[in-house]
Amino acid sequence: MLTGLWQVADLEREGPIDVEAAAAAMDAYSQAGFTTFDMADHYGSAEEIAGACASRAPHRDGDLQLLTKWTPAPGAHTPATVREAVRRSLDRLRADTIDLLQFHAWHYADPSWLDCLFTLQELKDEGLIRHLGLTNFDAVHLDMVLHTGIEVVSNQVSFSLLDGRAAGAMTEVCLEHGVQLLAYGTLAGGLLTERWLGADDPGADGVRTWSEMKYRRFVEATGGWDRLQTLLRAVRSVAEKHGVSMANVAARAILDRPAVAGVIIGARLGRSEHIADNLRLSSLRLDDDDRETLAAAGGALDPVPGDCGDEYRRPPYLTAAGDLSDHLDELPSPYPVRSGSGGRTRVDSGTMWEDLAGYCRAVRTGDRIAVSGTTATHGDRRIGGDDPAAQTHYVIDKIEGAIEALGGRLEDVVRTRVFVPELADWEPVARAHGRRFGDIRPANTLVQAGLIGSGYRVEIEAEARVGRSRGNVPE
Repeated sequence: MLTGLWQVADLEREGPIDVEAAAAAMDAYSQAGFTTFDMADHYGSAEEIAGACASRAPHRDGDLQLLTKWTPAPGAHTPATVREAVRRSLDRLRADTIDLLQFHAWHYADPSWLDCLFTLQELKDEGLIRHLGLTNFDAVHLDMVLHTGIEVVSNQVSFSLLDGRAAGAMTEVCLEHGVQLLAYGTLAGGLLTERWLGADDPGADGVRTWSEMKYRRFVEATGGWDRLQTLLRAVRSVAEKHGVSMANVAARAILDRPAVAGVIIGARLGRSEHIADNLRLSSLRLDDDDRETLAAAGGALDPVPGDCGDEYRRPPYLTAAGDLSDHLDELPSPYPVRSGSGGRTRVDSGTMWEDLAGYCRAVRTGDRIAVSGTTATHGDRRIGGDDPAAQTHYVIDKIEGAIEALGGRLEDVVRTRVFVPELADWEPVARAHGRRFGDIRPANTLVQAGLIGSGYRVEIEAEARVGRSRGNVPE
């Protein structure tokens, strides 16, 4: 069990926190055996508090594990700015090495997130980062990162009896690559506890903390308050059987899942602590009947839409604010846009072949966007390693970024052409294409053809029509 410090930022809405007093509150957790703490660069003064705690006796010998995150603003970052961010966290933590640095990417269609990860890998190699992790990555892009060779050991995602997205493709990717999951939201901001059993829906104005605001949106997405109550009754029945709290049951149910290395339980330092209750988790063992009871209640919920982390990338935004206004102002264009002759606009992606052969990544004339044949190339790197599916997903990310830069969306694509050098790769490539275009259904052709460049398993070109009215076309 990890102790989460997200709520430090929430507490600071009421005013500054006494860092030394909060560090002493952390001490109470560590003395009980909870020596791993999770935080982020944007969790208020959480890193400073953790650094103050780690510098106190008896922790100077490094008995604490301090896990933090870097959540950069979207857009380009130089190696110098990445290093500066890591150094800032090190200074706050009063440490020479970050035990686990977890990286968040806002927009996969903007390839600058990869540049950040490559620099973080270099800083890991230098020893400034002991382990490198991700947070809120979906299964496709976790798989892509791993096939690219970035040494990631964990992914921190929402995972609870209310939100089971991580039990699907995410768990499969983790088991394939030996990556561990760190589960947050396991108690759904406290909604999966006795306090809310039998309670009336407080409504959007009746929840107080950021956690409650956020996870009440999860309740709405999964079918509403009555279905939550059905789940709570199931959790209580299991808790009463074992003589433990509902929180213990909710946490143990996720901790027992494949690939889960830890669950993160939030602490409101100096305000609301549950150390004695948390200690009971280590002795709780759920049996098959318990799991069946919980599964039956969970099966009545609507699935949370999308994959892990999608709540930060597309509607419905299941955040405290219900949108991204608390996190960022806007998403910059994935690629710079240039004007051409005849009213054309174009984007380049920076590959060596664009200048060599005199073409652009994509060009827009009127409502039509044409995207050149695109491989899994980023700068001088091949993304996705030798895996055809991972390469395909990155190719589609590049296509999406080019179309977005020119004012369109991936949903505007009306035609794709897919080229594979090895016919044996058709199925993983087609499945990846289907995962991204399954609801869009453009016209498509897949052919076997030789590709220029070493190691490329797929090339795709696309056409999009932007802003066209459906008119009287029948559904």
